[in-house]
Amino acid sequence: MLVHNVLFWLKEDLSESQLQNFKSGLESLKLIDSESCFIGTPAITDRPAIDRSYSFCLTVIFADMVAHDAYQVHPLHKDFLNKFNTFWNKVLIYDAD
Repeated sequence: MLVHNVLFWLKEDLSESQLQNFKSGLESLKLIDSESCFIGTPAITDRPAIDRSYSFCLTVIFADMVAHDAYQVHPLHKDFLNKFNTFWNKVLIYDAD
């Protein structure tokens, strides 16, 4: 199993329409084969160790590295990157197995 966490810090000047388009783009990634896919925004939890500075989090669970690698080259994933890569200032990815 591989857990793929992607944190997005979106640009501050995005319109409401752009934010909705971005969220729809994230939702489209759920159509790619995976064990599970979750999209969220920072929770209201507040402790010193919690970083709530990101805009969106995408967590995808894959059966194995082969499934992860297939996801990376999937047309929907490539389309998401091409359409929305100008929307963020920063992206961090944390993969765990």
